[in-house]
Amino acid sequence: MTRRDRLQQLTRHVDRNTIAAAVAAAKRGDSEGRLQLTAAMAWIAYACPGACEAVCDNIASAWLGSGPTPDIPDDLPEAPLEDSFWSAFWAVVDGHDDGYDALTITVAVASLAGAVHPGMSELAEHQARHHPGSAEAVKRPIPGRTDIEALAACPTGSLGRSLYNMIVENGYDPEVLDRDAIALSQLPHSLHYLNARILQMHDVWHLVAGYETTSSNEIAISAFQLAQFGHNYSSMFLAAVMAISTFKEPRGFTILMQIIWEAWQHGRQTPVMMDIEWEKEWDNSLESIRRTHNISTYNSIFPADLLESIDTASLWKKLQLGVQLTRYNLRLRQGSRQPPR
Repeated sequence: MTRRDRLQQLTRHVDRNTIAAAVAAAKRGDSEGRLQLTAAMAWIAYACPGACEAVCDNIASAWLGSGPTPDIPDDLPEAPLEDSFWSAFWAVVDGHDDGYDALTITVAVASLAGAVHPGMSELAEHQARHHPGSAEAVKRPIPGRTDIEALAACPTGSLGRSLYNMIVENGYDPEVLDRDAIALSQLPHSLHYLNARILQMHDVWHLVAGYETTSSNEIAISAFQLAQFGHNYSSMFLAAVMAISTFKEPRGFTILMQIIWEAWQHGRQTPVMMDIEWEKEWDNSLESIRRTHNISTYNSIFPADLLESIDTASLWKKLQLGVQLTRYNLRLRQGSRQPPR
């Protein structure tokens, strides 16, 4: 059996004890632990979104050493994972060989929505309607387009002006991806609203919740969004990224896990951001918005530019990063040998 076959075999219901054992194994550098954790994420992303919170809480708590460890229900509805889906999934993983940037990997992962079983759409819609971070929001009309001119007119230091500067200086699309190009209007209302609003507010949440626009923080904010809104695309993205690391870049898997689960717990602990009427906050400062809505900023043990620094830093900084990562992995391995409490 190949390792790919093994991952497909493991992509099924998982219990909390199996997750805890897989985390301990992954911390020791065991490839089977990486496969099990990647399979657990693939299961909730492409087959059983109803298990998302329980699975992710268990992984995060085991990885970070604290947090809830709920039972994972074994009677949740699932969509089958067909051979055609796996062909599309492995194509996304193999696309890493040609190099992904932020846009191309987003488009590649989004394409997997067309490869899952048709029943998955109904399951994801149900999850969106009942997730506490989106249950009220999805009852609203589909939001209009972002008004760039209104942002430009906002005072210096405000959220609106900061967002305007971010978009213009970096050449960003105001809504990340074109709604029509990715056919959001063909989705059920809940998923249409949720995806449209997350794309529209993605950079707002970067600014307010303290996520920089670096590679590691883009991965992290997907975990934040998954925790906040049960956003199915975010789980699809994280499962794909974890698979790419497992099969292409295994040395970076522990770093990836730390970044993802720090952000997951940040999202779980942050008040629901989908309920905020952001257009009414354009003229307010980031600091006042955070105080008003009790929003803390993301704080990782790793620098935000970690992945970029590995490629472009000076020799001295690379040596410093190497020492930091070696110490981190040593602590993980030592901790994984401790008996469970």
